[in-house]
Amino acid sequence: MRIDSILIGNMKGGGGGVGGGGGGGKRRWKVLVIGVLVLVILSMLVPLAFLLGLHNGFHSPDLSHLPSSSLYFSSGYVTVQPATPFESYSRINATKHPQRDLSDRVDEVLQKINPVLPKKSDINMGSRDMNRTSISDSKRRGTPVSPAVVANPSPANKTKTVASNKVVQGAIVGADETRRTCEVKYGSYCLWREENKEPLKDAKVKHMKDLLFVARAYYPSIAKMPSQSKLTRDMKQNIQDFERILSESSADADLPPQVDKKFQKMEAVISKAKSFPVDCNNVDKKLRQILDLTEDEASFHMKQSVFLYQLAVQTMPKSLHCLSMRLTVEYFKSDSVDIEDSEKISDPSLLHFVIISDNILASSVVINSTVVHAKESKNFVFHVLTDEQNYFAMKQWFIRNPCKQAAIQVLNIEKLELDNSDMKLSLPAEFRVSQQNTTHYLSIFSQSHYILPKLFHKLEKVVILDDDVVVQRDLSPLWDLDMEGKVNGAVKSCSVRLGQLKSLKRGSFDANACLWMSGLNVIDLARWRELGVSETYQKFYKEMSGGDESREAIALQASLLTFQDQVYALDDKWALSGLGYDFYINTETIRNAAILHYNGNMKPWLELGIPQYKNYWRKHLNREDRFLSDCNVNP
Repeated sequence: MRIDSILIGNMKGGGGGVGGGGGGGKRRWKVLVIGVLVLVILSMLVPLAFLLGLHNGFHSPDLSHLPSSSLYFSSGYVTVQPATPFESYSRINATKHPQRDLSDRVDEVLQKINPVLPKKSDINMGSRDMNRTSISDSKRRGTPVSPAVVANPSPANKTKTVASNKVVQGAIVGADETRRTCEVKYGSYCLWREENKEPLKDAKVKHMKDLLFVARAYYPSIAKMPSQSKLTRDMKQNIQDFERILSESSADADLPPQVDKKFQKMEAVISKAKSFPVDCNNVDKKLRQILDLTEDEASFHMKQSVFLYQLAVQTMPKSLHCLSMRLTVEYFKSDSVDIEDSEKISDPSLLHFVIISDNILASSVVINSTVVHAKESKNFVFHVLTDEQNYFAMKQWFIRNPCKQAAIQVLNIEKLELDNSDMKLSLPAEFRVSQQNTTHYLSIFSQSHYILPKLFHKLEKVVILDDDVVVQRDLSPLWDLDMEGKVNGAVKSCSVRLGQLKSLKRGSFDANACLWMSGLNVIDLARWRELGVSETYQKFYKEMSGGDESREAIALQASLLTFQDQVYALDDKWALSGLGYDFYINTETIRNAAILHYNGNMKPWLELGIPQYKNYWRKHLNREDRFLSDCNVNP
């Protein structure tokens, strides 16, 4: 409207002063044109700037700040997994990220989760993990595994039959190598994916898309042939039919009943088109396009799936959070009677167990399973170290669910009056160990373990149990072990040796020493104090701090060096590891183990837990508790 009025005004100016009027009109036109261009540019830039401004404030959760560092082996590496699920959840939500492209952030997340594959590998390992139960009974955990045997390539002058067999074998080997590469890169996610594959619900739809791409690739060449007008019309009709069906269908169930006839027609048309000489460049371009799209789609879904898997593993389930909140409220509402027996708690003649955990259900299962298999539960005393957030909920749970005659003490580690100031709960750290074509998980002591001698200064010996174990045998004989002056009784594994850790200084340790695991540890506290193990650990920890490595990675190295020559090897039957990532452990081996250790990502209280192992854990859970049903806790 503004432009129209100005133009009309100029026209009304009459014939007087043609030169002057014409010059003024041109100047006004220039101003108007510039003004319109400025408005157009602003109309595009302002919304764009606004959107980018909003984008800075809303970012998808990123795992880049989760503890994740790598200790490289001569033939593999160790990847630190987050120590506590709830801490990981807090870090995810509290982190701010700079603006960047979504795909770049996802790539960075995956790089944090997964270490880079080593360029060289000196050792082949034939089994998937430390505790793989092999087909042959002669293989035992803790012994070196023989290298995998790989056939040499056949000469080129073999018969067609042999050649075809080699092609099949090559395909099988290629698929197996792909699986192993995935396992090394992404860990237990690949094992979980293989076991939880579902039949495709859109197999026919995908096949239709492939046929449509092929038809489009050949159509331009056929359309240029005047003698093939009928084939051109048929191809065009089939392409349009497929496009219409695919626009209305995303799954096989959505496809119309006559779709099989459509398939036959399209395949016949494509077959006929292939019989004519065509423009190979166009066909090649189209087929490369579908290859690129398929690879991009597969890569996207893989990254998305890995991200969601890690998120499910590292965050606290809603039901467990509900349980903790309900128990905390109940503790302050009710007149709870303290179940702690002060005389038994500090009696060195009794059998004392220590559990470091922030998981109520997991701690309950450990204690219940230990008491159920005890010959005399009245001699058992359990000390549960937890954080302030879960302290009252943990106390209320054991008030509501006492364990026979066993004594239970719940301690808030943040309120302990020791020399250490500002103490925080530190759970046993888990590390993903990948060595060429195998993956397993190693759990090790945390900072909280090194305060135990001072905390339980009246006790001479304790047994430390991780919260992801289930006891299947009486553990009383552990107190009768002659540990030959060693501090730590643990199950060892020689699949990976201390000398393979490149990060450790050469000459300061026994390179052939086997690694040990937490889960089940018999600790001679008197010998610990005598040797000053806690002080040795703190010295190593300080020496290694200050670099780029995470606290968990430093703790791993410091713990391994601290307990060098101080670990008494327990018999393998005392503890069986791998129930948190290995789908193929023999049932007989599970029955014979005194303790089942669910080390790995697939814990039994998570939905991702391995189904065939869940019952060993679930049967020791008091499922009749009202709060479990109220919070829909159903592991």
